[in-house]
Amino acid sequence: MEQQTINPIARSPTLETVLMVERFIEKYSGEFNRTELWKKLPKKVMWQTYLVILDYLQSINKIAIDRNGTVGYIWSPEAAKIALKRKPIKL
Repeated sequence: MEQQTINPIARSPTLETVLMVERFIEKYSGEFNRTELWKKLPKKVMWQTYLVILDYLQSINKIAIDRNGTVGYIWSPEAAKIALKRKPIKL
């Protein structure tokens, strides 16, 4: 099992902050890179906290960040519902 390093400086975001960032990314998907997006958020968020949120959203496959740092929203509830209805593949 891989052990993650915890950054003592990073702050844990509140659910409200995570949802605010997620909704903003969904609305402006593909328009801004990480830094531009952070500067345009409706409320101030510490950079370290913002990076924790991006890491979280990326780890649960809701966003993708390309080589240029552009953030795109990739979550599709419809596709998730279809995938959940499929029978599991036996290996």
